[in-house]
Amino acid sequence: MNGFPSGGALASPVEITTATVQRGDVIQIGGQPCRVADLRQLPGGAKRLLFESGELLTMHTRTRLIAVRVLRRW
Repeated sequence: MNGFPSGGALASPVEITTATVQRGDVIQIGGQPCRVADLRQLPGGAKRLLFESGELLTMHTRTRLIAVRVLRRW
């Protein structure tokens, strides 16, 4: 998986929380870029992120991470 956009799309670092995380966000974990493939809502406002590589990450409601979000021009 390539964590960087191609084809002229712009990428911007953003702070994400459980309220703002989106499919397609790229989060660097352990030096590896991981793209969010799916999200699951958990009790108490937490979210479980499923990455394209198959790994899971559970975000608590107070978790804040930096992600790269691809900004598409339509």
